[in-house]
Amino acid sequence: MRMRNPKDKDEVINNCSFLIKDEINFIHNNPLHIEIGMGKGNFILNMALNNPNINFIGIEKYSSVASIAIKKIRDYNLDNLKIIISDVSNLEELLKHKVDVIYLNFSDPWPKARHEKRRLTSLPFLKLYDNFFKDKKTIIQKTDNDDLFNYSVESITDYGYHIEEISYDLHKTDIPNIMTEYEEKFTEKGIKTEKKSKLI
Repeated sequence: MRMRNPKDKDEVINNCSFLIKDEINFIHNNPLHIEIGMGKGNFILNMALNNPNINFIGIEKYSSVASIAIKKIRDYNLDNLKIIISDVSNLEELLKHKVDVIYLNFSDPWPKARHEKRRLTSLPFLKLYDNFFKDKKTIIQKTDNDDLFNYSVESITDYGYHIEEISYDLHKTDIPNIMTEYEEKFTEKGIKTEKKSKLI
């Protein structure tokens, strides 16, 4: 269910100094990592805090959700983190040949067969990502949905990616992991929330 619009949503977005609208400008020409569907911003914020030599963009199509992330991020005054409010399908020209790594965290599984093309690891999106990447293609995915995980592994390997690293219970491994809000919530309840694959 989509969240209600916060009362201050428009004010927060209009006053956001790190919101990208027409052009991507970072102070430093560092590698660029993007998260598609950043939610409330916990993952992308902590990635930026922990990796100052990497530029990050959080992409969120719902302005109501993005405004929550903006409020969380703005007090840190980071020069390596920016936000885009848009459907990723509309960003081909803006991101063309600029991206080094794509993160897909707990994406909507779109379980019905007729919705396959909406999955972020379906063929149309993989073709879109080809235009985003500078050179080497790297996708890092986390999901708690078995069907989406299995679909993604098959879809991406069929497309020509090689799975560099895979985990069926990420929290029991020593793989570095920064959690999303969703992940934290269910981990605290003792619920196994995810599988992870790193594809190149």
